[in-house]
Amino acid sequence: MKISLKRLDDAFHFEATNEDGRTVHMDAAENIGGKNQGVRPMQMLLMAAAGCAAIDIISILKKQRQEISDFEMDVDGERETPSIKGEAAVFKEVNINFKIKGKVDNEKAKRAADLSMEKYCSASKTLKLAGAKMEYKVYVNNQLV
Repeated sequence: MKISLKRLDDAFHFEATNEDGRTVHMDAAENIGGKNQGVRPMQMLLMAAAGCAAIDIISILKKQRQEISDFEMDVDGERETPSIKGEAAVFKEVNINFKIKGKVDNEKAKRAADLSMEKYCSASKTLKLAGAKMEYKVYVNNQLV
């Protein structure tokens, strides 16, 4: 896996490109000189975990012939307050709500989320290894399962 990063302005606006030529824009917060031209790197880390889990869950449910009409997630990450100024502020807690709609069996949806979060999702595992407490809930057709 290879990523290239290119600076686009005289501040903190960057474009990252993957091996397939797909791009994403990143920028720093305005209070440190960014210009709000892209997502923050730590936001992207949460987006990566969400995308990874979503791919896992949808893949598992499709293999089980579940009919998904809609899939959404809410992800909320809380970062540590560094004890030393300038020290990294890693995620200490990440809460995820999986929202699945369609002709989907509740137990299959819950099991798919469990498999993703406990076994398959590399991005979530990376956050856990860094010390983040990962919690999640699964909703099927607006009902908590």
